Amino acid sequence: MWPGMTRSLSPAEILAPLAGRRVAVAMSGGVDSSVVAALAHEAGCDVVGITLQLYDQGAATAARPGACCAGADIRDARSVAARLGIAHYVIDMESRFNESVIEKFADAYAQGRTPVPCVECNRTVKFTDLLALARELGAEALLTGHYVQRLEGPDGAELHRAADPSKDQSYFLWTTTQAQLDYLRFPLGGLAKAETRALAGRFGLSVAAKPDSQDICFVPGGDYARVVEKVRPELARPGDIVDHHGRVLGQHQGVHRFTVGQRRGLELGGQAEPLYVIGIDAAANRVIAGPRRELAVAAAHLEGLNLLGSTDGVLDVKVRSMAPLASARWHDGQVDFAEPLYGVAPGQAAVAYRGSRLVAGGTIASTVAVSADLAA
Repeated sequence: MWPGMTRSLSPAEILAPLAGRRVAVAMSGGVDSSVVAALAHEAGCDVVGITLQLYDQGAATAARPGACCAGADIRDARSVAARLGIAHYVIDMESRFNESVIEKFADAYAQGRTPVPCVECNRTVKFTDLLALARELGAEALLTGHYVQRLEGPDGAELHRAADPSKDQSYFLWTTTQAQLDYLRFPLGGLAKAETRALAGRFGLSVAAKPDSQDICFVPGGDYARVVEKVRPELARPGDIVDHHGRVLGQHQGVHRFTVGQRRGLELGGQAEPLYVIGIDAAANRVIAGPRRELAVAAAHLEGLNLLGSTDGVLDVKVRSMAPLASARWHDGQVDFAEPLYGVAPGQAAVAYRGSRLVAGGTIASTVAVSADLAA
């Protein structure tokens, strides 16, 4: 259990106040959202399942187990809804998803950034469009299968990390507003994944053994460069790899193939020490490489801030979804790290926690290097 968290709520405790009321469940066709629908139905809720059709990648997607919101997943969601005897709607959001997520994903790489498309999907398609649809259907709450916790605090609903650190998805939900949080419920936040699968087995759901989603949902086989080039073909052009003095070290085949902190793929032989991507100058079509010490940053400038609590004092901050927490101070659109961090990439999110509670988030716009002679 995280510091500052008194205890986690069970699914029954979360759902009991909604018994006899209409709720909407975002059903992706995976085990997590299917279990949420089953739990809500068992709790006596009037459940409406909603599945969003976000993209169509034909055989490429169907052949990849774990890809969410594709054809096979829609069929699985329908099957679960039929077994539970609940209403189920499939909504075509392909155009909206392409505009709000896929095109912005490609645009970020064109700007030399490393985007987090799941954040943008949650901010727009899921917690804006889907939430509005749930309200139109008369639902008093929207339930999802995210591993994150909504706990009542002295000033209202708070967003907390999941009880299981290995499944926590709070990093991807930092754009959730207070109004959205008041309407959302996350019944699985206090469970481990093994417990969720056991529940799927108890309910007799066909998806009980279905693999978890992997990688980015709309990127077949994890080849994000191919997706970016399909949207922005002009990015597939060679350019220079240089050091921070501008000395040419080698060539690249597109700036979208690189991210700050990356080592593999530079293919620079004959160097005195291993080199990493320390910056991307998209306007000049250049990748900047240097030794690991040149990756060290002291601070990051943020944009698109969302505040869900007080940011006073020392906080724990994540700068990548898999990064460890780092001590930092948050003020005036900037986060100052107590110790230098490495591989902090513009386009990623900086998410701040006080104990288990998520209190703020923002997109990293630029960084402040530890070495004064290096560009951000």
